[in-house]
Amino acid sequence: MFRPAQDFRTLAPYAANWIAPPRTSAPRPWSARVVDPRVGDVLLSGELRDPANARELYVVLHGLGGTPRSPYCLRTIRAAEKRGAATLALALRGADRRGEDFYNIAQREDVAAALASPELARYERIHVIGCSMGGYVALHYARGPVDPRVRSVAALCTPIDLHAAQRHIDTRGAWLYRTHVLNGLKEIYAAVVARGRFAPSEAREVGRVRTMYEWDRLAIAPRYGFESPEAYYRAFSIEPYLARLAVRTLLVAAEDDPVIPIETIRPFLPKANGPKTNGGELEVRFVPRGGHLGAGRTFDEHVLDWCAR
Repeated sequence: MFRPAQDFRTLAPYAANWIAPPRTSAPRPWSARVVDPRVGDVLLSGELRDPANARELYVVLHGLGGTPRSPYCLRTIRAAEKRGAATLALALRGADRRGEDFYNIAQREDVAAALASPELARYERIHVIGCSMGGYVALHYARGPVDPRVRSVAALCTPIDLHAAQRHIDTRGAWLYRTHVLNGLKEIYAAVVARGRFAPSEAREVGRVRTMYEWDRLAIAPRYGFESPEAYYRAFSIEPYLARLAVRTLLVAAEDDPVIPIETIRPFLPKANGPKTNGGELEVRFVPRGGHLGAGRTFDEHVLDWCAR
């Protein structure tokens, strides 16, 4: 279905930020390693902005097909820099196009490996912010165990039910967003093939993929040991953990999001918010407008206010 107002509130800010990206300080390259049980040693990368006196760090996770320099990441980084905080824009596994591997949306072990990096040892307070499906990684990290320095986790425009999100993004009305995401994922996969790393399906076959379901069937499910996309969605569902997160967590959703509609979130939330069994707490906020990650500067500042309180 064509939703001109919703699409405009998503695409207009996105286009504006691509034309004139949010200004941030120059980053320096950062890297760490994680050992994967199937493919072995995997190099993680990211962009670190670390003012000399900063003691607070925001780890920013991009969405599917994105990179650490996606405009919505730069907006969050800019807001953090205004507060004098450091930021690590972490590339989800393989998003740097170096061909190390390709990520799934529950790899909390990569966040844990990043936070264990010696370069981040000096930070006393850490916040993890995930955008879109990067928020799904953040929510899985919030399951615990978490680094004792982590004060908060935030997931922005993130679905709760993976299968519902897949069914929506594969509809005709979401073709533009789906194409954008798949183009990025195919680039990552092609780099893995070029490096000679483990790739379960032929590159040409993956290159012809037109739906997220087909991507999950040909790439994600076999790479991560699942017999089908449905098995992958069930195994990595965050819903069973939302009532017992290990750290204070914020989930923000826009009522007019054309990419991650509210129907992929609201029916799957815990019946009530409040203190959870192991000390964590999930707070959910719905905003009436903003599209998909298009709410702008004030929105970013409000999220950081919540994290730092």
